[in-house]
Amino acid sequence: VSLVESGGGEVQSGESLRLSCVISGVTLENSVIAWFRRAPGQEAGGISCISTADGSTYYADSVKGRLAISVNDAEKKLYLQMNNLKPEDTAVYYCNLRPPLNSWGQGTQVTVTS
Repeated sequence: VSLVESGGGEVQSGESLRLSCVISGVTLENSVIAWFRRAPGQEAGGISCISTADGSTYYADSVKGRLAISVNDAEKKLYLQMNNLKPEDTAVYYCNLRPPLNSWGQGTQVTVTS
């Protein structure tokens, strides 16, 4: 199993980023795939997920209306469009299934300055 996140960077408040995750070694059929983030000094938590079975999505209240999750089943790629970023979005972002696999990627750092 391989999870490779990319797309992070340092941006100013209000700007946008698009995160990508390439997933290999596991079937995504009828799965729930999620984005997690770990802010400095905090534990990782899920912020958004999508079902490959029916396309339904979930967003944590803290990101609702600003983030959009999507998946390309054929390419096994997960995306997270992040708009109107805020300093509190600063974190390392990870993708994984729900429930999470034992394997995690390196994550991608998102830093938002005010």
